Amino acid sequence: MSYQEKLVGGQMYIVFTLALLLVYLVLAGQYESWYAPISVILAVPLSFIGPVAALSALAESGLNNNLYVQIGLVLLMALSAKNAILIVELARELRAAGKPILDSATEAARARFRPIVMTSFAFILGVVPLVLASGAGASARASIGITVFTGMLATTCLAVLFVPPSSQSCSDSSNGAKRARSRHPRASRRSNPLRRTSPPGRNCGFC
Repeated sequence: MSYQEKLVGGQMYIVFTLALLLVYLVLAGQYESWYAPISVILAVPLSFIGPVAALSALAESGLNNNLYVQIGLVLLMALSAKNAILIVELARELRAAGKPILDSATEAARARFRPIVMTSFAFILGVVPLVLASGAGASARASIGITVFTGMLATTCLAVLFVPPSSQSCSDSSNGAKRARSRHPRASRRSNPLRRTSPPGRNCGFC
């Protein structure tokens, strides 16, 4: 790694944290819920399994955690969140239509499987030239290509299996929180004991 990359290397953790926070806040505002975006956020680490395995296997060939790999990881965060959003959004619509939570999550995963596979493999095939790059600048192109290629393979295979159970768990947690709030309603507003009242039969002076 170059001297500049070593200086800003620690800042990438801040970038990852801010990116996750931004995704969470945007989805929380869209879904109007603090629980629904959790299932999307939990799908993001699944996309890191592929790059970690590739970096471990190709460490001897010169592939290391450079700046281009880190850019690919940020890109994977957005792509993996996109796949999870497709499932969670449909599951919420089916849940709002009155279907049980388990049936909603299962049907959403089944209905979104083809769109997720088609778009993901189209992207994966699109980065194959980066993975097989040669010539000048091949190291940079291969770094970002291998990162995105392996990450999309991992999130495509695992997100469809992992997101529906996590969506169901988040829905159960949200419903449990709503039931807990309904059992303990806020106490009605009491009158102020320091408030002066007029004696019976006497006007208050403003009447």
